[in-house]
Amino acid sequence: MPYTIAQTESDNATALKKRRFSTLAQLTARTSKLDIMGGTSRMSALERREQLISVGQTLFAQRGYDTLSVEEIAANAKVSKPIIYEHFGGKEGLYAVIIDREITALSQIMTSALKESGKPPRQMLERAILAFLTYIEENPEGFQVLLKDSPAQDGPGSLNSLLNKISEQVAAVLTRGFKTSKLPVKNVDLYAQMIVGLAVYSAQRRMHERKLSKEQLAAHIVDFVWLGLSRISAKPKLWFEGKNPAKDDFDGEYSFFIGEDRNSSKNNSKNNSKNSSDKDGK
Repeated sequence: MPYTIAQTESDNATALKKRRFSTLAQLTARTSKLDIMGGTSRMSALERREQLISVGQTLFAQRGYDTLSVEEIAANAKVSKPIIYEHFGGKEGLYAVIIDREITALSQIMTSALKESGKPPRQMLERAILAFLTYIEENPEGFQVLLKDSPAQDGPGSLNSLLNKISEQVAAVLTRGFKTSKLPVKNVDLYAQMIVGLAVYSAQRRMHERKLSKEQLAAHIVDFVWLGLSRISAKPKLWFEGKNPAKDDFDGEYSFFIGEDRNSSKNNSKNNSKNSSDKDGK
């Protein structure tokens, strides 16, 4: 009886599955053999892979990509160099796996935090920044690896590409708030990038100077951002610099930024004019 299409596909799937099991068995056997040759304790292929990832992440966080060698990774993992090549093809392959893991983890965390839920924009901003700081606190080495130099700074799996994605999600939150406040949304992307940049560099500093808890730092970031957004104008202007400074639009409420009070300046100007007029009248 001739084979039907379904039978043929079933046979092909079975053959493919057998080849995969055979490949995995060969990999395990080769890795075990290399472990013995390198004088290391026996581990399964999966255990060895996880060990190398853990060791590599610590070293990449401390040293960066360029200055670290395969020899140093092997020495710290107490394995022979061929084992690293067997699992990852070399230093770049190991680095790529570590970066991919951290990018995936952080992306999932931020996507969940910024997921549209009908909550007020400020609450979503608080939740997102706190989630970001929590990730860094719980994965300091992983975040440090993302910040270090890499062979592909701007590729699809880089920190820059992830931050751009997060900025787009923040922009979606801001857009809703801007529309509610009847503000133009054409520059929302720019404001979102500012917020993400502020959060990243503030978090990076906290890794070295833990004077504030993550909740305190999140409160400072959100307050700074939110107070700025709450007073943003549809057409921002430079008050004092540039070709057409808008000094007449300066609000005395912000006098502490330049050390003078617009209202008191106006009063002083009026008093000076009055004194001058009195003198002229005498």
